[in-house]
Amino acid sequence: MARLSREDRQIALGRLQAGQSQSAIARHFHVSQSTISRLWVRFQATGSVADLPRAGRPRATTAAHDRFIRLRHLRNRFLSASSSVQALPGPHRLSDQTVQNRLHEAGLRARRPHRGAVLTRRHRQNRVQWGNKHLRWTVRNHWRHVWFSDESYFLLQRHDGRRRVYRRVNERYAPNCVDEAPVHGGGGVMVWGAINTAGRSTLVHVQGRITAQRYVEEILRPHALPLLADQDAIFQQDNARPHTARLTTQFLTDHHVQVLPWPSMSPDMNPIEHLWDELDRRVRRREEAPANHRDLLQALQEEWDTIPQQDIRHLIQSMPRRCRAVVAAQGSHTPY
Repeated sequence: MARLSREDRQIALGRLQAGQSQSAIARHFHVSQSTISRLWVRFQATGSVADLPRAGRPRATTAAHDRFIRLRHLRNRFLSASSSVQALPGPHRLSDQTVQNRLHEAGLRARRPHRGAVLTRRHRQNRVQWGNKHLRWTVRNHWRHVWFSDESYFLLQRHDGRRRVYRRVNERYAPNCVDEAPVHGGGGVMVWGAINTAGRSTLVHVQGRITAQRYVEEILRPHALPLLADQDAIFQQDNARPHTARLTTQFLTDHHVQVLPWPSMSPDMNPIEHLWDELDRRVRRREEAPANHRDLLQALQEEWDTIPQQDIRHLIQSMPRRCRAVVAAQGSHTPY
């Protein structure tokens, strides 16, 4: 059963005194309703929510130690428990597990961090300005006219440490329990695509290094321009060098393509990024995994065509929320 930290007990007590139900408080803190009930009974009997004296091993840390550990890890969330053991002042005999226990009491648990782009002060300012400029854009009048485009690289074999195998004891090196991987990686394929509330482009295979000349002749001219025939159409692309080169901008200007200005380092603002993730999951869920680059490209193109258009519309309908989120985050990372 989860225990409430000292801070959470005070918060729960304040909510009880404000008239909030015990069941609602229990759901908020992810504990049982009986835990909140006992907390209330203890407060009524003793006037305090502190732990009652109990038998057992004496607490290894003092209140000063607990405060030092909590503040140290709040100031730097990437510190390890062992580093805090070494940094604790005064003589002590604490273990890493004791530090972890104190962090758990403070509501701090080790989690896999979110990986985001490196954002400088200028990046944050540009993102906020862009979000404010498009806060009043609606899906019906604006976003439905935008074609969101991007390139993405898909690996033939991905080994990110998150894959698991079910095995018995002493089966670590059994042939059917070993995740075999090429010594230098399996490589992958790069593709380009574009999406809109009304449709999508074909998935274009991009071979080798993409340059502005190749971007214009192999992607924009044959694949993007037919999508932008409508005079209200707006083209979105990120700030990769082939996209912002003089040759590319001149080509778009000559063909009267309206381009949506885009803030740098903002993949979280582009809904097609979520579609790439969905496309990758669909390929990984296939019973027969792609054996080579040709199979991978074929699988990507087949799954791209089968993604429901309603899913794409839902992603683009999130644009107003994305704008509000980046403004609320003052240009920093968003949940998208």
